[in-house]
Amino acid sequence: MFFLMVAGLALLAQVYVWRRMVWDTTRPGRARWIGTAVLVGMFLLMLAALLGAREMRPETARWFAWPGYLWIAVLIYSTLALVVLELPRLVLSRRLALRGRVQRHREPARELAEPSGAAAGPEPAESVPAPEEPVDRGRRLVLARGTALAAGVAALGVVGYGASSALGQPNVKRVPVRLDRLPADFSGFRIAVVSDIHLGPLAGAAHTERIVRTINEQQPDLVAIVGDLVDGSPEHLGDAARPLRDLDAPEGSFFVTGNHEYYAGFEGWRAELERLEVFSLLNDHTTISRGAGRFTLAGVNDVAGEDIDEGPDFDRALAGTSADNARILLAHQPVLIDDAVRHGVDLQLSGHTHGGQMWPGSLLVGLQQPSVAGLSKVDDTMLYVTRGAGFWGPPVRVGAPPDVSIVELGAGLR
Repeated sequence: MFFLMVAGLALLAQVYVWRRMVWDTTRPGRARWIGTAVLVGMFLLMLAALLGAREMRPETARWFAWPGYLWIAVLIYSTLALVVLELPRLVLSRRLALRGRVQRHREPARELAEPSGAAAGPEPAESVPAPEEPVDRGRRLVLARGTALAAGVAALGVVGYGASSALGQPNVKRVPVRLDRLPADFSGFRIAVVSDIHLGPLAGAAHTERIVRTINEQQPDLVAIVGDLVDGSPEHLGDAARPLRDLDAPEGSFFVTGNHEYYAGFEGWRAELERLEVFSLLNDHTTISRGAGRFTLAGVNDVAGEDIDEGPDFDRALAGTSADNARILLAHQPVLIDDAVRHGVDLQLSGHTHGGQMWPGSLLVGLQQPSVAGLSKVDDTMLYVTRGAGFWGPPVRVGAPPDVSIVELGAGLR
């Protein structure tokens, strides 16, 4: 259903862009056919990227994933730019049409004003507006080409900026959080929160190395990977994940599933991550101790696991934990915050939203999730949502730069 919805919207946008940037800007002939063929080809590459990239080896998939996914971003921002330009285009088109009608009415008036007689020669034939029509068509063509050029330049500029953001070094965000039940021994305890790395045909080992290097430079006490690590199988992406072995945190590195892990087949990844010394909290918990103090670190499966009876189970994840200890929960989607509140969780760490990834995506994400990014509070539970360190689909981020978040815990009243 998700694919059909995306494909349907993309087809509508594709037809609109074709009409404004090909049909309106060309005369019948070779140029129009070439423009149409290019747009059809890009649409097919986009469908191939959406349908086939996860099932192929990255070195094969990237040949159509790069142009196909980038075209999605260009299509989105071309459509937005053309929509914004519709009103001025319409106004200018009306003014040109009005100017043409005025000029055609002035010609007969000038002819009637000229003196008649023998010297004036034979009476002219009735004025026909048809000779002026090519002039009007030429003006409309110039306007259409100017609009298409402005929209194309704007879209390419935004996509270029967004690609440099998505493929660059993730930002480091420092987030102080005070928890009432946290023992004083943990004041200053640092959790590196990273999500939505999305290893795949466009994000390989170099992407992972960059993220690992960013995390290690912050010298965290614990690393929390809150889902959507991969977009493919261990057989295809094992090399891309291997740098995770270099994560350096005294209390270890922990992982919970996101929705994309279930698309890729998680069982193989569970064994692979354990080999890389990244420990999965699948509806489970562990206790983190420092001096005489301790807190519970729990993790729940993503809601996508419900399709195979492996959905989030808070009772199981928190079974046997003490209500006197602070509870920190790793949960991929912020939408689980209501369950976290009911189970007495002090802090939930989530991802999934990408911060919207490409504006105005943040407006749509806000309709589905209680938080798009950042720190918030729901009843007595704190919720922190990272924008994620990778990208899904287009390697583009606009208004939502990638980040690695360092959550620094403090004891005492919030």
